[in-house]
Amino acid sequence: MTEIRTLRLTVRNTVAADWRDIREIWADFGKSEFAKYDMPHSADEKEVRARIARWEKANDSVEHQFFSVCLGENVIGYASFNKHEDGYELGYAFSSEFHGKGYAKESISALLDFFKNRGVKRIFAGTALNNTPSVKLLSALGFEMTATEKVSFYKDENGHPIFFDGGAFELKL
Repeated sequence: MTEIRTLRLTVRNTVAADWRDIREIWADFGKSEFAKYDMPHSADEKEVRARIARWEKANDSVEHQFFSVCLGENVIGYASFNKHEDGYELGYAFSSEFHGKGYAKESISALLDFFKNRGVKRIFAGTALNNTPSVKLLSALGFEMTATEKVSFYKDENGHPIFFDGGAFELKL
């Protein structure tokens, strides 16, 4: 199991037992003004347990890597790295209680160093341009916006897609 220690955090592979904390992160995010810019996550116990168990099993491959960010014994966020072209695509979420304290930057910086040391050359990420905290985080980590696109995860009451402006970001390691 991978375990990375930073000044304040432990970043380790996600395990099935993390399901409760990750479900809380998803429920918390679902209340956020930025939730409309992301695919919805089920908070159903059975579905969350099954999904997080799959994450744990996926960590045995190089295709998908899932990391829990821990402050003490508490999982306060997570990051995922999914094989994409000649690099990985980064995804992340943190409990709002811990936003604005540098935990995301600290943990993701450590993970970027981890992947760089494993020979990974590029990391991709996407976020809504209106999600300014996420855009600022990616910029602070050294990502550059390479493209914009119209994205839709939801439909209106008539079944028509609701689009927003998304940004595609890249970091060369």
